[in-house]
Amino acid sequence: MTKQTTFDVYYDETGDFLELAFGEPVPDEQAEEIEPGVFVSRAADGTAVASVGILGFKKRAAILKRVLRQLNLRMPLEIGVAPAN
Repeated sequence: MTKQTTFDVYYDETGDFLELAFGEPVPDEQAEEIEPGVFVSRAADGTAVASVGILGFKKRAAILKRVLRQLNLRMPLEIGVAPAN
């Protein structure tokens, strides 16, 4: 699996959107919706994955592991949603 040195995690609670950015920002990113509500941004040359975004994350948190595996990426932490009280 690809080893990353820097990660950024952004979560918009109002829009329920999670974005994971890998490595340094990539100029001229191109985004692709790989399945409904799941977006992957890559460098313009199509090689490096710059970020992964998931809409409706609270209801679909389990999808994150599958998408990262599919893209051959790893995160040094677990990201999930705690049950509501």
